[in-house]
Amino acid sequence: MNKRVNLERRRQAIYGWLLLSPAAVMLSIFAFYPSAATFWSSLFSRGTRRRPSEFIALENYSDLFADPTFWVVLKNNLLYAAVTIPVSIVIALAMALWANSKIPARGFVRTAYFTPTVLPMIAAANLWLFFYTPGLGVLDQIGGLFGLPSINWLGQPQTALWAVIIVTIWKEAGFFMIFYLAALQTIPEDLKEASDIEGASRWTYTRRIVLPLLMPTTLFIMVNATINSVKLIDHLFILTKGGPSDASKLILYYIWEMAFAFFDAPHAAAMTILVLGVLCIVAAVQLFFIDRRTHYQ
Repeated sequence: MNKRVNLERRRQAIYGWLLLSPAAVMLSIFAFYPSAATFWSSLFSRGTRRRPSEFIALENYSDLFADPTFWVVLKNNLLYAAVTIPVSIVIALAMALWANSKIPARGFVRTAYFTPTVLPMIAAANLWLFFYTPGLGVLDQIGGLFGLPSINWLGQPQTALWAVIIVTIWKEAGFFMIFYLAALQTIPEDLKEASDIEGASRWTYTRRIVLPLLMPTTLFIMVNATINSVKLIDHLFILTKGGPSDASKLILYYIWEMAFAFFDAPHAAAMTILVLGVLCIVAAVQLFFIDRRTHYQ
C-alpha cells in the first residue's frame, strides 16, 4: 500500500514538474539569466582598448548615488508614477462604468475609448507633438482664440514632464478600461436588482458592491500601471528626449542613454539592478499585504 502511495506521489510530482518546465525554461532564459548577468556586469568597471575592465565590487552603485542626475531622474520617475498610476485607474474606471451602462451608441463609445490603445506609442507621441508645437499646435491655436500667449509645452522644465504624463494617461486609460469593462460584465444582475429592492441609490450600489468586487481587477491594473511607469519611454524619444535640462528624463531612458549614448554599460547595469530591486519590493508588498486584503483572506 505504501509503495503504491509513494509511486502515485512520485508520478504526480513528475507530472507537475513537466507542466512547470516550459515556464521555468522560458523564465531562466529571458529573466533569471539576464538578471544574473546584468548584476555581474555591474560589478566591473567600464573597459577600453587600453585598459580592460576590472572587478570593482559595488563602486558603480556608489557612483550612482553620488550622481546628481540620477536623483533628478529618480524624482521625475516617482512623480511620473505617482500621477499616471492613480489618474489612469480612476479615468479607466469612470469610462468603464459609463461604457457598461445602457447609453445610446454604446459600441461607438467603447471603440472611441479603446482607440488610443491601438495606436503605437510612437504614433501617439507624434500625434501629441502636433498638439504641443508652439505657435502651430492645437493647444496654442485654441489658446489664441482666448488671447492667451503661446506656450512651449515641451521646451520648458516646468511643463515638459507634465506634457509627457498627459500623453501616458491618454494612452493607458483606454487599455485599463477594457479590464474593468470585462470585470463589470461578470457582476450578476441579481445584485443590482436586490439593491434596487432595498432602495439603495446608484452611488451606494457602486460604492458598496461594485467597487469591492472590482478590487482584484484594480490590483491587477495597479501592478501593470506600476510596471508601465518604469518601462514606457518610447514617447520621450519623440517629445523631449529627456529635456530640457533633464526635466522629463525617466529612469529607463537614462539607462538607455548611459548604455548606448555614453557607452557606460556597467553603470547602466547597476541602474537596471536597482530598478529590479524596487520592482521586487513592490511585488512583495503586493503579495503579502495588498493581495490578502483584496481577496478578503
